[in-house]
Amino acid sequence: MNAGHRLALRAEGVLADFNRAGVLGPADVHVARRLVTIRRAEVDPDVVLAVALTVRAVRAGSVCIDLARLRDIPPDSDTGTDPAELAWPDPLTLPDKVRASALATTSAESPLQPLRVVTTDDGASLLYLDRYFREEQRVRAILTERAASEPAAEIARVAAELGALFPSDPDSPGPDRQRMAAAVAATRWTTVLAGGPGTGKTHTAARIIALLYALHGSGLRVGLCAPTGRAAASLQDAVTAQSAQIALPEVEAVTIHRLLGPLPGGGNRFRHHASNRLPHDVIIVDEASMVSLTLMYHLLEALRPTTRLVMIGDPDQLASVDAGAVLADLVHRSHTTELAGPLADLITTDSTPNAPDGDADLDATVAAAERSEMADGVVRLRRRRRFGIRIGRLADAVRAGDADEALSILDAGESDLTLEPAEEAHIARGEVAAWVQSMVSAAERGDAGAALAALGEHRVLCAHREGPAGVRQWAQRVTAWGTVGAATFVDLDRPWYPGRPLLLTETDHRARLFNGDTGIVVADDDRLMAAFGRGSDQRLVHPGRLRGVSSAHAMTIHRSQGSQYRAVAVVIPPADSALLSRELLYTAITRATDSVRLIGTAEGLRAGIERKVLRASGLRSSIIDV
Repeated sequence: MNAGHRLALRAEGVLADFNRAGVLGPADVHVARRLVTIRRAEVDPDVVLAVALTVRAVRAGSVCIDLARLRDIPPDSDTGTDPAELAWPDPLTLPDKVRASALATTSAESPLQPLRVVTTDDGASLLYLDRYFREEQRVRAILTERAASEPAAEIARVAAELGALFPSDPDSPGPDRQRMAAAVAATRWTTVLAGGPGTGKTHTAARIIALLYALHGSGLRVGLCAPTGRAAASLQDAVTAQSAQIALPEVEAVTIHRLLGPLPGGGNRFRHHASNRLPHDVIIVDEASMVSLTLMYHLLEALRPTTRLVMIGDPDQLASVDAGAVLADLVHRSHTTELAGPLADLITTDSTPNAPDGDADLDATVAAAERSEMADGVVRLRRRRRFGIRIGRLADAVRAGDADEALSILDAGESDLTLEPAEEAHIARGEVAAWVQSMVSAAERGDAGAALAALGEHRVLCAHREGPAGVRQWAQRVTAWGTVGAATFVDLDRPWYPGRPLLLTETDHRARLFNGDTGIVVADDDRLMAAFGRGSDQRLVHPGRLRGVSSAHAMTIHRSQGSQYRAVAVVIPPADSALLSRELLYTAITRATDSVRLIGTAEGLRAGIERKVLRASGLRSSIIDV
C-alpha cells in the first residue's frame, strides 16, 4: 500500500503522530474523531487516542483493550518509526480519564454512551466500544443462565448407553475423555469440546448425537453447523461416515448464518433471535474457535434455554478474523466449580478422583483442575491419533511458547522435521517438485481419483498473500520447481491445464462447492474438467461453471484450517511480520500427518513462537465494576 493511503485526512495532534508512525490506520482515526464530534464536547487527547487504539484492537481481533497494555496492540503498518518514541498515555491515570470523559458518560442532551470501562477481578481496566460490551455481557449472561440448571438424566441409563458407544479399549489405558465429553453433553445444557487436530472431536460429536437420540428418542431435533460452508460440509461428511457404525439419522450441516436465517439487506439481521427461537433440541457447532463474538451472541440469543449446545474446536488455533475468541475464552478462563451430582457419578467410573495437580499423568488420570473444567462443561481431548510423536512434540512446544524446545526438536536431525533457509530448502524443494509432478501425471492420464489423492498429499503454506514470504511469489516458485525436469511440458500461460490445483473463492450451493474447497484440473477425453472430492464423493465440474477460483500451489495458513495433508512446507515470514505468532505456526504445523518442512530462519521461528496473539476479552475474568 502506498504510504499516503495510510494517512488520515485532517488528523491532528496525537492522532496524527500515531497515524504517521503506523500504529493507527485511517479508519481508527476517523472513528475516534467522529465519536468526539457526535458528543459535541471537549475530550482529553489521551482519551481520544485510547478510542482510536480500541478501534485498532477490534480490527486486530480483540473485543476490548487493557488500558495497561496499549503498547501490545499490533500496529496497523510498519513505517520504520519506533513506537516507544511516541507520547503514550500514562496507564495509571488513563482509566480515570476515560471514566470521567463525555464519551463514557451520558446526559439528558446525549444519552448515548459510546465507551465502557470495566474493572475485572484480576485488577485490569478494560475499555470497550459500547456494542462489543453489550454483546459480551449478553453472552456472559446467557451462558450463566444455562449453567444454573441441568437437564434431567437417568444415570444408570446414561452409563449403559455410554458403555455401548464407547467400549473399553485395552490398547488405550486410562480415562476415556471422549466418553467423558458425551457424559457432559448428557448432563449439561452447554458443552465445550476442545482438542487439537486428530484428537477425535468429530468422532466424539457423532457419538454425542447417537447418545442423545438413544436417551430422548428419534424425534430429537438436531442441528449441525459451522462458521463456513466448507467446515459445515466437512462436519456432515465426518458424521455421515460414522452412521453405519452407530445408526445415526441423516442430519444436514449448514453454516451458522443459514441456521439463523439471514434476512434480506445483509448485516447481522436474522429470522431467528430472542423473540423467535431456533426449534432445535440439540445444536452442535464445529470449528467454534473461528466464531466471532458477534456471531456467537446472535446464536446464543436464538437458543431456547432447554436446547443443548455443543461447541467443538481447538482453542490454540487461529481464531476468527472478526473480533472475539469465545471458545478460547471459555476453555482458558478460571474453573473453580466443584464437580458434583449426576456428572460426578459418571466421571468417577472413568477416573481417579481428586488426583493432585502436577502429580498425575494427564493421560492416566483426571486431576482436580480438569474435574472443575468438566463441571463447567469443558472437556479437553488430549490423545492424538492424526500425527506422530515428533510432530506432536513440536506442536506442543510451539503452543507452550517454548522456542528453545522447538529448535532442539528441529536440530535433532529427524527426517520428518526440518528447518531450512529459503535459498537452501533442498529437502522441501524435492518434496514439492515430486508433489507437483505427481498431480500433473495423474491429471494428464485423466485419473481424477489419483489426482485428488496427490493434491491432498502436500501443501505449501504461507502467512501472507503478498511479499517475499507470500502466496503469490511462492506459488510461482512451486510451479517452477515442479516443472524443472518434469516428464511432460506444462504450459503455465494457459488458464487451465492438467494438474493445476484449484482453490475456490466463492460458494456455489447448487453444486455443493464452498469457498475454501480445493480441486484439480484433469483431462477428460478431449476436454478439461475440474475435479473435486469430499470423502468418497467425487465430482467433475466444467471450469466455466466455477464462479471464483485461484491456483492452490500455495495457500495461506488461515485458508488451511480444518484441512490435513501428509506433508506441509511452511514458509516462515520475517521476524517483524505482524501476522507471525505461535497460533499461526501451531495451526500450520498441525496440518501435517507425516512431515513438516519449515522454510525460514531460526530467528523468525523463535520470534513467532514467543509472540502470542493479543485478544483482549472480559469473558475470561469476572467483572467487578462497570
